[in-house]
Amino acid sequence: MIQINFWAIFVAALIPLIVGFIWYNPKVFGSVWMKEAGLSEEKIQGGNMGFVFVFAVILSFLVAFFLQMVTIHQFGAVGMVGGDEMNAKDSYAAFMKDYGMAYRSFGHGALHSFMAGAFFVFPMFAINAMFERKSWKYTMINTAYWTVTITIMGGIICGWYAIDGFHWVTQK
Repeated sequence: MIQINFWAIFVAALIPLIVGFIWYNPKVFGSVWMKEAGLSEEKIQGGNMGFVFVFAVILSFLVAFFLQMVTIHQFGAVGMVGGDEMNAKDSYAAFMKDYGMAYRSFGHGALHSFMAGAFFVFPMFAINAMFERKSWKYTMINTAYWTVTITIMGGIICGWYAIDGFHWVTQK
């Protein structure tokens, strides 16, 4: 059975705040981003930042939860048997025995998440930005932020099993 590692997901869910703190700092991309987004310091300070940060972590948890499906191939095998591993054919058990921990590394998770950034996040941001009449600078700042962020998140989620005591379990 594939068990979800909520510790890895929780740690990964903190990455958007950490990377965002650096990325959107005025000394990095923050000033350019604010200009391109049409924001001012007053407008940013006017919101309920406690709510924003708490809700951002909750939403980041959802992103991290989804990234396990992108980075852990064995979830696809579970999906192929309808999620019911106990009633799967012997070939499923043999597959999981042979490949249950295959491709579980930080690098593998980072690669798949980077590809999701390039081929999923970028088109979504670009489409919205075109209709919102935002600049390509705005598009690239946000796309690059999310691509870097989910690359790190996916690496953590996929590679966490190597940490002793916190690993994914595959069994029949």
